[in-house]
Amino acid sequence: MTKYDYDLFVIGAGSGGVRAARIAATYGAKVAVAEEYRVGGTCVIRGCVPKKLFVYASHFSDDFEDAAGFGWTVGETKFDWKTLVASKDKEIDRLNGIYIRNLEKAGVEIVECRATLKDAHTVHLVGQGRDVTAERILIAVGATPFLPGIPGIEHAITSNEAFHLEELPKRVVVVGGGYIAVEFAGIFNGLGVETMQLYRGPLFMRGFDDDLRDLLFEEMTKKGIGLRMNSDIVSIEKTGGELHLKLTGGDVIRTDCVMYATGRNPNTKGLGLEQVGVKLGPAGEVVVDEYSKSSVGNIYAVGDVTDRANLTPVAIREGHAFADTVYGGKDVKVDHSIIPTAIFSQPEMGTVGLTETQARAKFEEVDIYKTAFRALKNTLSGSHERTFMKLIVDAKSDKVLGVHVMGAASGELIQAIGIAVTLGATKAQFDATIAVHPTAAEELVTMKEKWQAPVIKAAD
Repeated sequence: MTKYDYDLFVIGAGSGGVRAARIAATYGAKVAVAEEYRVGGTCVIRGCVPKKLFVYASHFSDDFEDAAGFGWTVGETKFDWKTLVASKDKEIDRLNGIYIRNLEKAGVEIVECRATLKDAHTVHLVGQGRDVTAERILIAVGATPFLPGIPGIEHAITSNEAFHLEELPKRVVVVGGGYIAVEFAGIFNGLGVETMQLYRGPLFMRGFDDDLRDLLFEEMTKKGIGLRMNSDIVSIEKTGGELHLKLTGGDVIRTDCVMYATGRNPNTKGLGLEQVGVKLGPAGEVVVDEYSKSSVGNIYAVGDVTDRANLTPVAIREGHAFADTVYGGKDVKVDHSIIPTAIFSQPEMGTVGLTETQARAKFEEVDIYKTAFRALKNTLSGSHERTFMKLIVDAKSDKVLGVHVMGAASGELIQAIGIAVTLGATKAQFDATIAVHPTAAEELVTMKEKWQAPVIKAAD
């Protein structure tokens, strides 16, 4: 018999922690998981699931316009924010219940309070004022939104609060250049809010393929979103019923709401990790090896708290791999090198593998295939939104190194493409695949002409 209360104690009931707890329990481990808020974590409760629901809601304004070209007459339309929020909350409650039932069905004990580390094998349950022991401890507490320490920052919100606003603002400024910022800019704009996005760098979506970044900038601008690059806020002042945002250049923007989407920090503060010898990185992330083990042999960490690849499916895979390895007698490592990713911007984007810049830095010769066009639906709707597709190929091996797409359902498309890229498919194998017609996706198997960079001739 074990000398500990539990074989495994998981701190944090997000996607990674829940998966690890459930799979470990199915292998026969005695498992408990502590969660101070709600079971489901950032993704389910205040992240990708409610955000995707809001994205769906924001598309209807364009859909109503597009319908006319197909012969439909749409009458007066009206959007009600409170209805959307209530419907979203109902769905989140349903998912929260499913997560709880799955844990209980697997035999996992759920402890509804904050938990911290007292020593390498002891967990203090703050809300209950007692200690429990465990042979192994898994840290899966995720990350929390970052807010800069500028005057008036208390008047700003993050994506956490955006899901629960009492009223939909008439004007909003979204600060940040990552995918959360561009997604919320599209959401607010689609719901009829006068929207501006600020980013301190020269172009948002750093780290993504440059062609996608450039085209997204064009398309968001066409949709009426005010994009202001090389800009940052130095102070926020609340005057009457509006916010005055003072920028680095001295300009002042007046708005009703300012939302920061400037990254997230690992949520390790106050957990007691340093006191028990767990090594943390510069952002507070738990430093782990390829098996998600920390510097303390019996303490592991998965998900955003490790700051490896902060995506829900990655956390789930890491949690499952941990349980398989430690409790299932298997040797499972997670490959973080190829991760298909969807960005629910407007238009939507999907990406997998290397960007062109990354590929050119790593391979001697790279072939580029790309195309941009109006999708068939847009010919009758009158929309000028363009679809874009790009293949990046190693010229020597013919292996497809990266695929980047923009347009309707790109997130669905990139999942299937991700299988091919993960398996090491070549351009010849793409070409040998019969096209599905008429679809936008057929362009991926019909692009034959290599893209040539324009030749810039010196002036006479």
